[in-house]
Amino acid sequence: MAVLYNTVLIAGVVAWGLAQLLKVPIRFLVARQWDWALLLRAGGMPSSHSALVAAVAHAIGLFVGFDTPLFALALTLAIIVIYDATGIRRQAGKQAEIINAMITDLARGHPLKEAQLREVLGHTPLEALAGMLLGVATAQLVWWLRT
Repeated sequence: MAVLYNTVLIAGVVAWGLAQLLKVPIRFLVARQWDWALLLRAGGMPSSHSALVAAVAHAIGLFVGFDTPLFALALTLAIIVIYDATGIRRQAGKQAEIINAMITDLARGHPLKEAQLREVLGHTPLEALAGMLLGVATAQLVWWLRT
């Protein structure tokens, strides 16, 4: 199974996994509560989406070359994903927050049994930056270990 030896893929998956794992202790440091559901949830610090695409783009640059069309494609896709994580998905989260507040207001005296929308869908620019830096650092480490 050659895919198991794909260093670019390994860098991306490791960066994504590290970002997901780091969300739990970071939440504890900020809110003084353990939230193990963060391991499987989108949103939060650092952005696992940003870590994944930054690691893949950086690893492609390291292994194939920063002057290649493949790196240009990877960088372009990384920019799109990070932009989406900080823009569109973040706005969807804000809308969910407003809708949930409206449901709460309407439900006073008449409790609704509807589940609330998830409010943490996107990332702040800082969360995306942290994920991107984690991804680049992870790809660099994988490159150093493999060369």
